[in-house]
Amino acid sequence: MTNYRRHYIDGGCYFFTLVLQNRQSDWLLRYVDELRAAFLEVKKRHPFEITAIVILPEHLHCILTLPEGDQDFSLRLRQIKANFSRKLPKTEPISASHLRKKERGIWQRRFWEHVIRDENDLKQYMDYIYFNPVKHGWVKQVVEWEYSSFHRDVALGLYSTVWGGEYKNILKDMGE
Repeated sequence: MTNYRRHYIDGGCYFFTLVLQNRQSDWLLRYVDELRAAFLEVKKRHPFEITAIVILPEHLHCILTLPEGDQDFSLRLRQIKANFSRKLPKTEPISASHLRKKERGIWQRRFWEHVIRDENDLKQYMDYIYFNPVKHGWVKQVVEWEYSSFHRDVALGLYSTVWGGEYKNILKDMGE
């Protein structure tokens, strides 16, 4: 058995992947306003900065930065998932395990997390996030995907609207 340990760092910057239980679902896009509201509600009570985010139909990737002296990203992610779930119609199948734990069964229980180590690591993960809709075949160019903070970062001059235009080059840059 793998000894898995989360890395909690005060004021840390983290990459996360959150996935819906049903990988064929489109609920994150169908209910994108509810997802945005869930992020905002949690952010008011437990501040964090969304450094980058992309929302796909059944999963999302984001980089969140916590305030100095705070390391509880698990609380934030748990509350985002719960707030989003409460906003949705109760139409999903619920397993016995989810019923026992009083869970809706919308999200996979776990999430994937990575501590951002430095500026180079941050840039690689931001590139990964922004290129994800192209990688999954949803669009041909990064700029075409509307559910992403890529557009904010273009406006800030951090990316060009034509960035990520060549699939094979971006994969090479990501080390794949």
